[in-house]
Amino acid sequence: MRPLSFAVAALAVVALVVGQQTGAAGTIGLGVVGLLLAAATFRAQTIATFLKIFSVIFAVEYVLTGAAAVLAQTGFWPASLQALAPPPSLPITIAVFGLVVYGISFVPAIQRIARLASPYFEAPERTTATLWPAKPFSIGTGRMGVLLLVFLVVLNQLQVGISLRLSFFNRDFYNAIQEKDAASFWYQLIFVFSVWAGISVVSNLIELFANYTLLIRWRRWMAEKFSAAWLRQGTHYRVALAGTADNPDQRIAEDTRAFVNNTYNFALPLLTQVSTLVSFSIILWSIPVASMVPGTEISIPGFIFWMALFYSIAATWIAHMIGKPLISLEFEQERREANFRFSLARLREYSEQIALMRGEGAEQRHLSERFGDIVANFYRLVWARLKLSTFTYSFGQANVVVPYILLAPHYFANKITLGIMTQVASAFDRVQTAMSFFISSYQAIAQYVAAINRLTTFETAIAQARAATIDDKTIHRAPADGRDVHLAAVTLTLPNGSPIVRADALDLGAARRTLVVGPSGSGKSTLFRAIAGIWPFGEGRVGIPADADIMLLPQRPYLPQGTLRAALAYPAEAVVYSDDAIREAMDKVKLGHLRDRLDEIDLWGQRLSGGEQQRLAVARALLAKPDWLFLDEATASLDEKLEGEIYATLDRELPQARIVSIGHRSTLREMHDAVVTMEANDDGTFTPRMAAKA
Repeated sequence: MRPLSFAVAALAVVALVVGQQTGAAGTIGLGVVGLLLAAATFRAQTIATFLKIFSVIFAVEYVLTGAAAVLAQTGFWPASLQALAPPPSLPITIAVFGLVVYGISFVPAIQRIARLASPYFEAPERTTATLWPAKPFSIGTGRMGVLLLVFLVVLNQLQVGISLRLSFFNRDFYNAIQEKDAASFWYQLIFVFSVWAGISVVSNLIELFANYTLLIRWRRWMAEKFSAAWLRQGTHYRVALAGTADNPDQRIAEDTRAFVNNTYNFALPLLTQVSTLVSFSIILWSIPVASMVPGTEISIPGFIFWMALFYSIAATWIAHMIGKPLISLEFEQERREANFRFSLARLREYSEQIALMRGEGAEQRHLSERFGDIVANFYRLVWARLKLSTFTYSFGQANVVVPYILLAPHYFANKITLGIMTQVASAFDRVQTAMSFFISSYQAIAQYVAAINRLTTFETAIAQARAATIDDKTIHRAPADGRDVHLAAVTLTLPNGSPIVRADALDLGAARRTLVVGPSGSGKSTLFRAIAGIWPFGEGRVGIPADADIMLLPQRPYLPQGTLRAALAYPAEAVVYSDDAIREAMDKVKLGHLRDRLDEIDLWGQRLSGGEQQRLAVARALLAKPDWLFLDEATASLDEKLEGEIYATLDRELPQARIVSIGHRSTLREMHDAVVTMEANDDGTFTPRMAAKA
């Protein structure tokens, strides 16, 4: 950024010198605004990467177009290319864009957008890209995103130039019609319109492909980033416990898509609209018509321009006042829609339990209530949209006739030609459309803000959940000497801060097999989760043997959708274990009747009984061979005989593993070497204490 800022400053100084010598006010203005741009470019190295990309683009364009304008001013520009020489107004406009980008970088809302958008353009990991007809090549993900964005920005600016050229075609074409000049008519139609219209079509097709490429790459990266942060080190579990972010699935799937699409669909079209505004404002300003203030002799230069400006500003303000409630309503609608989808997903997941309990009526009432919430907010949303649409539709209809009303007196007084009238009317429409960008986009803006808010709060929830693992007042897991799991000065609390377990000192592992017993609600499962490192609420230290492989089997195991082989190997890849090893493990846990269905894809969590699911989880342990195996009522669905056989299998197949179990059956005591009892304290908490085995 610094070398580029020096280049901008050098050109600005040259422009000032040339302007002073030639007396050209435009060139002096080029130099003045260039010095401001040089300072902004120098400071832009501290702003977010997403905005920095635009700053670099405008600084480079200023140097190129400004140098060409200075060369034309000094007579060094080739005479054969004089028609292509840019006027000083072009680099001045570009410099203003650069200053605006730096200025808006301090706006809090823009900072939030840039903070969410920038990491993709900074991503260092490699990706594969294909640029026809070249062969696929490797490039940094962030660099690929930057190149695509720069290409699209430049292409959009070229399209504005094409629109400006077609505006002049429009003027000359209608003048030819008015003057009945057939030669000029056909020349404009064949050699001007056809050429530039063809270039416009090709450029739009190229933009469409590049646009889709950028959006899908960007969305994939964001979805993977958020899902990785959500899944890392049990963060998803802590976020769910804390209840700080509802429906994370929607935020990853839908809100990342909405953010990426809307960021692009606002950033580049807004840039196009600003370019259009400046370019066509020049046409409005330069029209040879000056209007008088009614009742006075005061002439107003650029009257049509000022009318378009004030007309659009007033309309934008009114639209904002009418549409402001849409932002909160869109956010609430997304939340209620997600809650309804979640209820449907839960119904599908627990369909067997619901059917056994004959709970269909209760579920129907619950779904009706959820959808009723959607309907109630939807009507509020519709009413807000109707009010905004009433204004925008009326505004759009008025736009058709307003420029002709303003220009008609001058046309009928023979002060302007038909071509100028149609060109200025078109320019007026383009200017007010650019100025009214926020009016036509207000509903989309409301949805965009809602997506930003949901992603921001999701990021905050993830950060809070992860911060809980490094805060002083939390459960710390650290390597311990020896082979024991040691708890020292540990207090486990609920998410609301209420203590449930106090463990001043507890050693697990002195005995090879340990049983933890106690009344329901005494914190046995919470103790296991703290040892596993997914329960952050509380404080104290859990010492884990160095490099120990710990596996915890809950009462209800998770079976991913897919093949039975993948369910058995989970969380490892399905190809990690051989067919023989998997089938041998299945036989040992009495699942031999499924050994020929390894590659069958099904919803195994619904297809298998509770006992079969628990035995499948035990087969995972036999395959993984952990150093420590924690069983949280992991055999509760088995009969006592089968439970005894499963424990005998674990004892035989995992001779080096330390096994710690939670269970209520008295028969379990005979299968363990030591017993830890959850004893009640006077303050309502429980303390685990090693008991003498009866």
